[in-house]
Amino acid sequence: MKAVVCREPYSLGIEDRPPPAAGPGDVLIRIRRVGLCGTDYHIFTGRHPFLAYPRVMGHELSGEVAHARPDSAFHVGQTVAINPYLACGTCVACRKGKPNACMNISVLGVHADGGMTEFVAVPESAVIDASGLTIDQAAMLEFLAIGAHAVSRAHVSSTDRVLVVGAGPIGIAAGLFARLCGADVTLVDTRASRLAYARERLGFETTVEAGPDLGADLASRTDDEMFDIVFDATGSLAAMAQSLHYVAHGGALVLVGVAPGDLVFPDPEFHKRETTLIASRNALAADFEQVKHAIQHDLIPTDALHTHSLSAEEMPTRLPELIAGADHVLKAIATF
Repeated sequence: MKAVVCREPYSLGIEDRPPPAAGPGDVLIRIRRVGLCGTDYHIFTGRHPFLAYPRVMGHELSGEVAHARPDSAFHVGQTVAINPYLACGTCVACRKGKPNACMNISVLGVHADGGMTEFVAVPESAVIDASGLTIDQAAMLEFLAIGAHAVSRAHVSSTDRVLVVGAGPIGIAAGLFARLCGADVTLVDTRASRLAYARERLGFETTVEAGPDLGADLASRTDDEMFDIVFDATGSLAAMAQSLHYVAHGGALVLVGVAPGDLVFPDPEFHKRETTLIASRNALAADFEQVKHAIQHDLIPTDALHTHSLSAEEMPTRLPELIAGADHVLKAIATF
């Protein structure tokens, strides 16, 4: 079978590999779509801290069941997505119902080879029934679930004033689900093109281009009270530290993006707000179900989210182009 392999940073090629064998409890999936995200871009450019090369990337996956046990809940030809966070099921986080934070987690496309290939075999517990969704929509479940999980962690309500810093795919996902909760959502980004797209195609009414006077601008928009909940989806330590200053007294800062290094806050600013600091990692099965329900009820503008398409064969040449044009790429999906 064909597989797109990142052999080392900036080296992407197509290789022939033997197809996987489905073990006991596994389902064999024929991959049809793979969504691309910042993780894949970081792997390609050598900036991912938890990765060994060579690696088959791809964790935003949808396809069709190619083989399942007779007693499986899934049948051949069924449209499915994959939860790429494979947990051990026994560690302290798993015992607490938080497999997304499993101590021994294996994420497809990061810790183990992922779905940029024709077939993958995964535990049945990782297979998501995507009946009622298009194959493209099914490939968008994962990144949207990350945003939905962050919003769930923060317990967003209709009375909240929400700020999302970083209008990439994950920030947009958080903004969409915060908006579904009835919150008043403001988006911030350094890229005017991203903000324009969010206004014109995704219906976000309030956007602010980040600049040297961002803090003063946000204060003036909120009568100096700032925001009840701030989601930082930048993956930048500098931006994450600065986001504390946009939190209202009694508010919460939710860190959705992750970055290597130490995050430092000024303690007086942190304490005077009695800030609630929340880390949001990956997503739970319930988040995937919430996203699926929202898409099925036309609450998420998936057509507008899907901005670019390419074939698997084009990956070696198109991936660098997508990275170079990131200001105008929201969600690219590769077709197998």
